[in-house]
Amino acid sequence: MFHLNLRPNIQTTAAHVNLLVIALILGNLLFNIVANASFKVSVDSFNWKDFLFWQVVGNLSGFITVITLTWLLRYIPLHIAFPLTTGLAVIGVQVIAGILLFGESISFPQWMGTMCIVLGIVLLSGG
Repeated sequence: MFHLNLRPNIQTTAAHVNLLVIALILGNLLFNIVANASFKVSVDSFNWKDFLFWQVVGNLSGFITVITLTWLLRYIPLHIAFPLTTGLAVIGVQVIAGILLFGESISFPQWMGTMCIVLGIVLLSGG
């Protein structure tokens, strides 16, 4: 009979798992930024081909964020992984995409909100 083993017996060290978790979090953040920046570029497109191209890039990047979150759930509980990745995505899109890529300005109250998100991430992660 056919048996699919989705969890092979692989000896992993704590350091290996920690590096993998960090890589998954950073990958999730990167692809969240790419997805949202792609949607911004698509809306500013002058023709339907560019619009469609950037929509595809954004949606594929979004799909990868879902994959990284799903894989992350193997190592981190949902109640920590979801707010962590979502909070980092808000910060990453705001700072990296908004400011650095698109030259958008962020007001003082928005920076205060960003600091609240960072504090929330720290508190949720048990730090």
